[in-house]
Amino acid sequence: MNIGVIGGTGKAGKYLVKQLVRQGYSIKLLARNPLKLTYHDPLIEVIHGNARDYPSVYQVIKGCDAVISTLGPSRGEPDTCSIAVKHINQAMKELNIKRYIEVAGLAIDTPGDRKGFRTRLIVKILKWFFPRVIGDRQKGYALLSASDLKWTIVRCPMIELTDSTREIKISLFDSPGRKVSASDLAKFLVSQLTDEQYIHKCPFISN
Repeated sequence: MNIGVIGGTGKAGKYLVKQLVRQGYSIKLLARNPLKLTYHDPLIEVIHGNARDYPSVYQVIKGCDAVISTLGPSRGEPDTCSIAVKHINQAMKELNIKRYIEVAGLAIDTPGDRKGFRTRLIVKILKWFFPRVIGDRQKGYALLSASDLKWTIVRCPMIELTDSTREIKISLFDSPGRKVSASDLAKFLVSQLTDEQYIHKCPFISN
């Protein structure tokens, strides 16, 4: 399989790229600044571009079997995530590609949520300090919900930038923990390429 990766030069994205390569996947990676990619392998093709630019998104997705995004908000551009989702959805529709997997935080609200006190408190704080960023994520969720894609949004708490691996806990209702290892997150994301259990769902994961 050839996988399109958006946000692969970010903190979580770097672990995702390594995990994809370790499992033998070919990657087309969109990078606004290719110099930020410190991991190199013949399986990686770097496309210089911006997720806010539709031709760049189309170019990185073309020829892929699935797309994974670990894109986070850009400084000074709080609408980046929903713009990227709009472009990804359009490109995947034109190219007849269905599987899309995305990483997000705890703040996205879905109809089946039963968030506990701790999660609701964290979300309240995030919405207070970053209302436009959180609103943008919610808009991205709405766009995906209305699309024909086989999408999964993986919601996670604070990401620990470590190669350590521990037991993963998964819930469709509330965050089961406070942290998740970036390595464990990457493994879970890659597993979703062949696992259809969470299509059209937003699982919470943590260690």
